[in-house]
Amino acid sequence: MSQLIRPASLDDSNALMKLRIEAEEWLANAGIDQWRSPGFRDRALAKWQVDIAEGRTWVVPDASGELLGTITLARPDADFWTRADDPESAVYVAKLITARSAAGQQLGGRLLDWAGGVARDRGLPWLRLDVWRDNSKLQGYYLNEGFEHVRTEAPSHRLSGWMAQRPSSLVVHPDAPLCTVDTPGLAG
Repeated sequence: MSQLIRPASLDDSNALMKLRIEAEEWLANAGIDQWRSPGFRDRALAKWQVDIAEGRTWVVPDASGELLGTITLARPDADFWTRADDPESAVYVAKLITARSAAGQQLGGRLLDWAGGVARDRGLPWLRLDVWRDNSKLQGYYLNEGFEHVRTEAPSHRLSGWMAQRPSSLVVHPDAPLCTVDTPGLAG
């Protein structure tokens, strides 16, 4: 049975923050200092609410409606992707988070495959992302999901900057695709 992915609604805000807090705690227990600076949660929630209102954030619920994962199809980040990168040639992944209860289901990779499908549907050749420069474990995860490191940028006002991309045609988990529901207004 396939899992469904649907657009997030503002009603999902608390559940999204619950996912994020769970991820923060998991990262901290793994010795990774990410997302724990004061004020990050408030800023993250405000950004998420804008992304939700603009149709860029998607969620995967379980059978009871609890959120197992989320992904945001972001705009190109001008701090990282330059005109030489042809920033309009890609879908950009942000805020990819999966619940610990979904561990072992390859949900993160399946969300990436889904996002690659969005890029293909839009006629775009790339799926791109940037992650924290100091999170080598996360960088390794994306390399294992078929991404190639493009370069690392280090603007002083950002902790992110490790940039990667993979062809939108790449599907790493073909046996377990996510099924999109309620696609009217899929944001670009």
